[in-house]
Amino acid sequence: MKRSVEEHATRFSEKAGEYDGSKSAEYHACADRVVAHAAPAPDDVVADLGAGTGAISLALAGDAERVLARDISEGMMAEGRRKAEAAEITNVEFAHGKFRAPNLDGADGDGVDVVTSNFALHHLDDAGKRDAIRAMADTGARRIVLGDVMFFAGPDPDDPFYSPEVDDPATVGTLVDAFTDVGFAVVAVERVHDQVGVLVAHRTASGGEVPGAE
Repeated sequence: MKRSVEEHATRFSEKAGEYDGSKSAEYHACADRVVAHAAPAPDDVVADLGAGTGAISLALAGDAERVLARDISEGMMAEGRRKAEAAEITNVEFAHGKFRAPNLDGADGDGVDVVTSNFALHHLDDAGKRDAIRAMADTGARRIVLGDVMFFAGPDPDDPFYSPEVDDPATVGTLVDAFTDVGFAVVAVERVHDQVGVLVAHRTASGGEVPGAE
């Protein structure tokens, strides 16, 4: 991890007010695909990790029973709460949580059904990503949908999509291996950009059968 959790939290809190207006077309395309693949049922609990200002959480709120939005930046969550209130959305809970300790005590006894994350995991190094994906699997979710900066080939050194001083993207293969190791099968890989993609992973029987898994 190129910066500490605290440094990332401060950085994002400082830009929270202008964050939504600063995002690229690729970010929005990625978010749209994450929402489409998440496809929660009306009685599902969704955990949205690295939720930021709530782009995914608020988009899924109308389809899910509840969304647990977790982020390390209080400034970003404050913006998300403001947006939820303005839209009269009451079933999204913004609270502090890290990828490796997502603080999902608000989930019901049956746990979480779907985990989503968009444009956040790439701040961790590869070992940290593996730990985070293990924590996602430990929620009991049947489906995990990850949209992020990731390498389908090598990054273009003359035109990197990410910021090398703060970001640490993984290859698609590294991410697929991490999901496989915790009992998930990657059933879809969508390439949004040479350095941006969406992975959809479903729990397998060997990872523990979960009712409703597709």
